[in-house]
Amino acid sequence: MRVGIVLPTFEPSAAPAFAAADEAERAGLHGVFAYDHLWPMGQPGRPAISPYPLLGAVSARTSRVALGTLVARVGLVPDEVLVAELVTLHALSSGRAVVAIGAGDAKSAAENLAYGVAFEPPATRRERVRSVVTRLSLDGVPAWVGGGAPETDAIAREVGAALNLWGAAPEAVARAALDGEVTWAGMLPEDVGAAAALLSGLARAGASWAVAGWAGSSEPVVAAASAAGLALG
Repeated sequence: MRVGIVLPTFEPSAAPAFAAADEAERAGLHGVFAYDHLWPMGQPGRPAISPYPLLGAVSARTSRVALGTLVARVGLVPDEVLVAELVTLHALSSGRAVVAIGAGDAKSAAENLAYGVAFEPPATRRERVRSVVTRLSLDGVPAWVGGGAPETDAIAREVGAALNLWGAAPEAVARAALDGEVTWAGMLPEDVGAAAALLSGLARAGASWAVAGWAGSSEPVVAAASAAGLALG
């Protein structure tokens, strides 16, 4: 199982994200990812750095780690623009992009509406996910589908994409893995032993990736992965 982190992008400067990406590369983590939000969930007064230029810049200062969105939300920009941004990232990084695509939910609707961007019905957003993931696949860009709703999970299986589950228990990951590739993302416990136990459980459940939400440093993630017996580097 590969292990990655989410970069700190809810900051006024990209400097913390650059430092985190550099640290992750040195430490042997497998990937760095960025959220796609206009502000942190429920905190419209805080900044949020766009993932696309940030990951492009990170690609220029790293040589090994995978680079991805977690998740790029359909509907914020036209599908053609979203696909072009991600295909460009894949090219700039010499094929290191691994991107997750999501439909968004009611929690993110306020971001759209504040900027005059329509928040489409769930069925429309799911079809856009299907279209974007299919087009990325045709362009050779590995894509995950941000899961949760049964209808969205089904799209991942229909198009042959990995299903990304946020905060799911290892048992839920194991059930989903019976039908295809599953990746995991979420917050690891602060205790290294508990974090290692969770990573071990996810690996046994069949997750191909575990991506840890930003915890202030990649050091605890590296320590937990090492304690879980996962190979880094």
